[in-house]
Amino acid sequence: MGNPGRLLEQRRARELRAQAWTLDDIAVELNVAKSSVSRWVRDVEFVPNPRRRSRRRGPNRLQRAKAAEIEHCRVEGIARVGQLSDREFLMAGLGLYAGDGAKTGNVVKFANSNADLVRLFCRWLRQFFEIDETRLRVRLYLHEGLDLEAATSHWSLVTKIPAEQFSKPYRAVADPTRRTSKHVYGCCHVAYSSAFVHRQILGMLSALSLVSCEADPG
Repeated sequence: MGNPGRLLEQRRARELRAQAWTLDDIAVELNVAKSSVSRWVRDVEFVPNPRRRSRRRGPNRLQRAKAAEIEHCRVEGIARVGQLSDREFLMAGLGLYAGDGAKTGNVVKFANSNADLVRLFCRWLRQFFEIDETRLRVRLYLHEGLDLEAATSHWSLVTKIPAEQFSKPYRAVADPTRRTSKHVYGCCHVAYSSAFVHRQILGMLSALSLVSCEADPG
């Protein structure tokens, strides 16, 4: 297994390159060597964006301080989290679902545009519940003009769900008065139709809330 932090940097570099970031800008953003960025993104299609200007002068003092702090926190975070036990992973997944999962209906649903969080959710779901892989579904929310085939391939790899199990995507029409940046692969909605699994998750979330109330001295 490779360095987890380095793998995250590589994935982030590829995402930024797909958004038309220059090699210089990516190197500054991630605080890594330009040669490393070039190697990581060499197979990512790059379409220059005339509205994006490269920082040819390099990072200033504040940018370097920010990058150093981010790197410090990343390394510290890896050390603090360490290896998770099964129970710790179960709790982490419940917290993730509490934030971005569906609490109503009879279907387990989770939506996010962050590939690492979607990957974590899918691994959690498979590890702690009896899942029929054929009943997993994915729906993408993707702005018009973005590559649907590339997004489908990306999220299929992240979720380990075949593209044949992706439903018709929602293609959003961009509003130039509100937002110019877009997630190049859109937002991924993972669904698993099982009232029983959904009730299991909600039951554990309810248990968590009771525990937190009992632990609150107020």
